Amino acid sequence: MKRLLTLGAVSALALAASPALAQDMVVTNAKLVIGDGSAPIEGGTVIVEAGKVVFAGIAAPGQTYTTDVVVDAGGAWVTPGIFATVTTLGLSDVSAVDESNDITARQTPFSAALDAATAINPTSQHILVHKAAGITRAATAMLPTGSIFAGQGAIIDLDGDANPVVQARAFQMINLGEGGADRAGGSRAAAHALLRAALREAQALVGKPGIPETTEIGKDDEVYLSRFDAEALVPVVTGKQKLYVAVDRMADIRSVLALKSDYPRLDLVLVGATEGWLVADEIAAAGVPVIANGLIDLPETFEQLGATQSNAGRMTKAGVKVAINAATMQDPRRLQQVAGNLVALTKMPGATGMEWGQAFAAISSVPAEISGMGGRAGVLKPGAMGDVVIWTDDPLEVGSVPTQVFIGGVAQDLTNHQTRLRDRYKTLDESARPKAYDW
Repeated sequence: MKRLLTLGAVSALALAASPALAQDMVVTNAKLVIGDGSAPIEGGTVIVEAGKVVFAGIAAPGQTYTTDVVVDAGGAWVTPGIFATVTTLGLSDVSAVDESNDITARQTPFSAALDAATAINPTSQHILVHKAAGITRAATAMLPTGSIFAGQGAIIDLDGDANPVVQARAFQMINLGEGGADRAGGSRAAAHALLRAALREAQALVGKPGIPETTEIGKDDEVYLSRFDAEALVPVVTGKQKLYVAVDRMADIRSVLALKSDYPRLDLVLVGATEGWLVADEIAAAGVPVIANGLIDLPETFEQLGATQSNAGRMTKAGVKVAINAATMQDPRRLQQVAGNLVALTKMPGATGMEWGQAFAAISSVPAEISGMGGRAGVLKPGAMGDVVIWTDDPLEVGSVPTQVFIGGVAQDLTNHQTRLRDRYKTLDESARPKAYDW
């Protein structure tokens, strides 16, 4: 039942029963984070209608609004949902069990045509656990195995319903660093030759969809890709699908940027870019965004000799659009910690970090923009999806956790295997046998 709410006089109101479908909702008395890089707003209000934000800011006293659900945040931090990219969420249940792991495809004859959206499991515990960490949407992709191509990634939501895919085939993922060199034949030269041959084959198929009556690319010309794989790259060469390129070394970054001279419509995104700070001005001039790992500070490989935690901050300062990625694609729960570390770097002599608003935007609105969902996710602005998270404390503090999560205006159940195990054993009667031995 809808209620008439008078803003500025709602301290006694509490959250109604969790809705099964999107309902109109209002969150009041919040330390509100818009997610666009601006400072938090004390005493903020968020209004969600039909699953989308219609207002976020300081409401006029006495303003009335008809709503289903009212939440008095009690001064708690309220933010947009975190947007995680790049991840493997939804592609595995137990990564060590091959039958439940769709992250890699070791024996497939396909490469660029692989479509992660077809393998997403919305009930995966990885999705449920990360939703409880405040992540509401993610870019998810497979990992390359037999080729430099990992296939086409998808944008998903984490609400656990039967339709997690927000946008299928949102981007193509490739590796041109040390891993790509190894898969292409042992040299970066081979990896770049493979990529350019693939792009040339795709370019030849522009405007020629479907199975041809006669072979349009002869057997001698079809260097590495099947017709199916080559067709999957047509949206890349025409600029309709983003090309995520995993690369770390300064020289490799320059080689990727040079691709734009031959294929000006490429919509490039650099992933990793550990040495990006060394060529930050060139990346900024090219207008190429970066999804960077904010915690790498040691040269774990030869392509990361210039690693520094100041990488993301220095690129941002140079004008590069930078989103923050977690240390591993399988565990983006640490995104808040990574962003918090970048804030702490601003207090370190000689280091370059990010201000609080910048750091939070790097895990919310900026990755959403890079993924093609700018203004629709990662922010609390009119027209954006109603992804709202209420926290125990500053969300960039290690000990802060969500108390409530809404995705598209729907209150989410935050229980999962981990919470059930916690609840099962935290008050266990140690005089009794473990439950596994009950008869």
